[in-house]
Amino acid sequence: MTEPAHRYDAKLANEIEPRWQERWEAEQTFRAPNPAGPLAEPDHPRAGAPKKFVMDMFPYPSGAGLHVGHPLGFIATDAYSRYLRMAGYNVLHPMGFDAFGLPTEQYAIATGRQPAEITAENIDRYRRQLRLVGMGYDNRRAFATTDPDYFKWTQWIFLQIFNSWYDTEADRARPIDELIAAFESGERATPDGRPWAELGAVERRRVIDGHRLAYVTEAPVNWCPGLGTVLSNEEVTSEGRSERGNFPVYTRTLKQWMMRITAYADRLLSDLDGLDWSDSLKSMQRNWIGKSTGAYVDFGTYAGDIRVFTTRPDTLFGATYMVLAPEHPLVEALTAESWPAGVPAAWTGGHDTPAAAVAAYRAFAAAKTDVERQADAKEKTGVFTGGYATNPVNGETVPVFIADYVLAGYGTGAIMAVPAHDERDFAFAKAFDLPIRQVISGEAPWDGESAYTSDGVAVNSGILDGLRVLEAKARIVEWLAEHGRGEGATTFRLRDWLFSRQRYWGEPFPIVYDETGLPVALSEEHLPVELPHMDDFSPKTFDPEDADSAPEPPLGRAKDWVEVELDLGDGPKTYTRELNTMPNWAGSSWYELRYTDPQAAEKLADPANESYWMGPQDAEDVGGVDLYIGGVEHAVLHLLYARFWQKVLFDLGHVSSREPFRRLFNQGYIQAYAYTDDRGVYVPAEEVREEAEGVFTYNGQKVNREYGKMGKSLKNVVTPDEVCASYGADTFRVYEMSMGPLAESKPWETRAIVGSQRFLQRLWRNIVDEETGEVTVVDAAPAPETLRELHKAIAGVRDDYEHLRMNTAVAKLITLNNHVTGLNPVPREVAEALVAMAAPIAPHIAEELWERLGHEGGIAYVDFPVADESHLVEDTVTYPVQINGKVRGRIEVAAGADEATVKAAALAEEKVAANLAGKDVKKVIVVAGKMVSIVAK
Repeated sequence: MTEPAHRYDAKLANEIEPRWQERWEAEQTFRAPNPAGPLAEPDHPRAGAPKKFVMDMFPYPSGAGLHVGHPLGFIATDAYSRYLRMAGYNVLHPMGFDAFGLPTEQYAIATGRQPAEITAENIDRYRRQLRLVGMGYDNRRAFATTDPDYFKWTQWIFLQIFNSWYDTEADRARPIDELIAAFESGERATPDGRPWAELGAVERRRVIDGHRLAYVTEAPVNWCPGLGTVLSNEEVTSEGRSERGNFPVYTRTLKQWMMRITAYADRLLSDLDGLDWSDSLKSMQRNWIGKSTGAYVDFGTYAGDIRVFTTRPDTLFGATYMVLAPEHPLVEALTAESWPAGVPAAWTGGHDTPAAAVAAYRAFAAAKTDVERQADAKEKTGVFTGGYATNPVNGETVPVFIADYVLAGYGTGAIMAVPAHDERDFAFAKAFDLPIRQVISGEAPWDGESAYTSDGVAVNSGILDGLRVLEAKARIVEWLAEHGRGEGATTFRLRDWLFSRQRYWGEPFPIVYDETGLPVALSEEHLPVELPHMDDFSPKTFDPEDADSAPEPPLGRAKDWVEVELDLGDGPKTYTRELNTMPNWAGSSWYELRYTDPQAAEKLADPANESYWMGPQDAEDVGGVDLYIGGVEHAVLHLLYARFWQKVLFDLGHVSSREPFRRLFNQGYIQAYAYTDDRGVYVPAEEVREEAEGVFTYNGQKVNREYGKMGKSLKNVVTPDEVCASYGADTFRVYEMSMGPLAESKPWETRAIVGSQRFLQRLWRNIVDEETGEVTVVDAAPAPETLRELHKAIAGVRDDYEHLRMNTAVAKLITLNNHVTGLNPVPREVAEALVAMAAPIAPHIAEELWERLGHEGGIAYVDFPVADESHLVEDTVTYPVQINGKVRGRIEVAAGADEATVKAAALAEEKVAANLAGKDVKKVIVVAGKMVSIVAK
């Protein structure tokens, strides 16, 4: 039997879809007019309309291209944007590419090609795939972070940060020139109290550099000799190895660029309250920032005071030892020449002298990253320095240890240990047989088997005895301040942002160094600073086990580029360029701003355009993008960095909103089954057969099934190209949107796609005759029942689109479509509304049907249907009838029936009456419009 000539199938879909994609591109259908500049368009159908700015977390263009899991969020934002456009909004929906980074650089090194060439190819592949699935972007606003016209402004933002300082009294960033003026006028004292004029030129620069929001310092970093570069914490596994290559990673102290994000810690916390983000996402940000209130306490030693921060100053009388990070600056001075008499062997690490023990332990700790040290926190290791400190509240002498569970980069790099009331300290005390003294007592006696961490009253604590915890905290902070041994304080877990990478494929710093070795900012006219062409740009790598090696950035080999003659205001001079590049986070920390005005040549963005798309809508609004969708894996760092940059730019007056992303939504993931044979080797998932329930075979051999991510190495990748070729892009889009709630992860099942294809085939058949290709709708008025079904669907689908419930929107469209399938003929009013409602999710078939229905100009700007409330009123209401809590029947009564009528109908219902035979009806309760409950005995 031959297929009808005009049936909607993959062949027809693959004829329709490219045609509409070409038309959208030729007509720039999805362009969004700006209020000013070259992208202004007063005659645009949405010029002057309310705006919506919808964004995806832009992708890193890898060589593998997209698999079917990647477009989930992209399709959702596209459908949402198409709906908003039809609902009357001026919608900005752009897409760019986050293209600098280590993967491309490593692939280029392995293949002997240039990263720029590989990046261009990968972006072309992504663009082709995104077009294939029907994305409606404003392509005039597309860019990659590797475009010189883009990273010029990344470098410009860096200079704004470098040339700023944080005024804690004003609680905002200010230009560095204002700080210099304050020192010059004497309004601000110099660190050592000398007049500004008495400081030498280099001394002045060092003072100013110490206040900048971007600064160079010696910092502990994750050094990976096998890769030849420093890694961020997120690039290191919990086993202390590099995520790429699985090389060992070591902690080294190196000269690095840092950004003073900690200055914004309080604002990063408080401004979360104004964001439309999930509570779980806000909690992740709050935990990362980690605000703690407590006190600084100074313990005296012969080498100088050891300052600790504690959130439990009320337990100070219970401090029986101290622990320093192995990198703490006082370790060497505290280390004794010989072991004090009677020192337990466990404290010495088996070494003859404290110096030997400390040196060995420092080497042991240096072989671990901070991530690894935190992961290993349950296994307590450490050694005694041979030195002691004095507890300021009771004069008691306590031993000082070093241990890797205390990190130099957190707090002060030292802790007072109160083992009776801290689980970590308790475990260490047990391991090293240290005293454990209870200083907080609860209602029940303490058994001493684990730390007591609940509330209670102070005991064994002198001046604090009998006080509750909060009272004791307040009293001891007062005592410390009165005696000059500490002060109340607030600290944060957040640390300054390590901003250097020893790589080639990244944004060059707009920084040079003069003869003093101090950094000098380039002027705007020297931007962008572009990478030199290098045939060999591989970083110098070392033996993976060589922890004592140090990075040698590849840019150091570009001698003609490194040494440069410039006139930066004091005549031509020779300078040396910064050899590190920026981290891959840099370009993604501000890209939403460039989308608002990508063709601006003299500014980051025209203020009229930036404030139109991102400005606050009222006094309470923090501003930002109206909807930002992406994976939860970026819930902390990317968002913190972007928020930090936005706030600096806001403080300096360059932007109107203090937050970059007003509303954020994390989509779930599409996962897949993978299969391994008896050797544990992955086999192609598409060739596996299910022989019986739960029994899977590959080439006749039984295989094991596992569930998780989709990936090339797992041999379970399905690409959009394959699905679109077999079913069409609209079927692919409908399937992804119907799989389940957008926020949840769900399994990919290719065989289930056919259901989405059948929906679109029925939609097509309801309007087009499959045999002749003629439109079959009529201009007759719909029946009342059909009008009710139509307007119920309109109200529901509209609400679902508004709230990103794409799966339930599809379900309502299918329900209406099935109702329409039973109509013969189909009224035009119903057909057109159905097509318009389907357009956001299945745009190609909707455009085709809309044109065949006799309309010109496309469907993108057609008004989205609005429900008529008069058709949403039900004529009748169905009540379930319960007897003693069990449903025994149902009745249908007029929607306006009074309570007496409903009761009478319920008691008369045949099944209900039979169940009540011989029983005494005690009570009949009518819940209006919901149910009838009968109590009978």
